[in-house]
Amino acid sequence: MTLEGKKLLEEELDNLITVRRKEVIEKIQIARSFGDLSENSEYDAARDEQAAVESRISAIENMLKNAEIIETVEETGAVVFGCKVTFKELPKGNKETYKIVGSAEANPLEGKISSDSPIAVALIGKRKGDKVTVVLPNKKEIEVEILAID
Repeated sequence: MTLEGKKLLEEELDNLITVRRKEVIEKIQIARSFGDLSENSEYDAARDEQAAVESRISAIENMLKNAEIIETVEETGAVVFGCKVTFKELPKGNKETYKIVGSAEANPLEGKISSDSPIAVALIGKRKGDKVTVVLPNKKEIEVEILAID
């Protein structure tokens, strides 16, 4: 995990513990005031939300406890964990940029892919100008050309 990813998880954990937990407890208390709990959908929804919050807290605590933090990215000229890589799909030329991060940080919509993903696995160790074949989960192969490594 990158240091940035660790900080984001710590912020999320802090928010869950100090804000969300209290909000959910308040929802449960309000729902209890409605009376019969056996037919109280607000109470059931609040309890489900509480379970989700507690589950996420536990998951983040576990991730942080077991995380190996990669603080710096050495300038090697090759694609490595923590770097940002820009490539284009051949022959179409669709250009994409992703930062290679740990699985806990991965979010392709934010331009972050897991170092375990097929694209990252294929790109790691390659250099600018290299053409790389990526085998996707559906067994389809695409060819990409590395345009930049930051």
